[in-house]
Amino acid sequence: MKPSLVALAVGAFAIGTTEFVIIGLVPGIARDLGITLPAGGWSARFRLCPRRDGRCPTVTALVGHLPRRPLAVGLMLLFALGNLLSGFASGYGAMLAGRIIVPLGLPNRESPRTGISTV
Repeated sequence: MKPSLVALAVGAFAIGTTEFVIIGLVPGIARDLGITLPAGGWSARFRLCPRRDGRCPTVTALVGHLPRRPLAVGLMLLFALGNLLSGFASGYGAMLAGRIIVPLGLPNRESPRTGISTV
């Protein structure tokens, strides 16, 4: 199997798990951070803020001239950084900050990822 297809599959798995696994973790997140269950639920929905606010298209416009492969790697590292920040957050604000960072790399990664997998 081509390494580019393996990278595509691993990236798709990572993105899928970060989007859906958080929903099952909300009660534990609320308990560990000492917040209410509805506030913990925002951790699952807060990732949509950059998309709603238009930051993702702005990032796309800013990085559109960069080479695809380094861009895809950089955006996946941004995605990982946001997840690490969320996972090791000691407070609710830090966790939400990580959840805002995560989606900045996701929509901007789709086109380069598709292009790389077909090369």
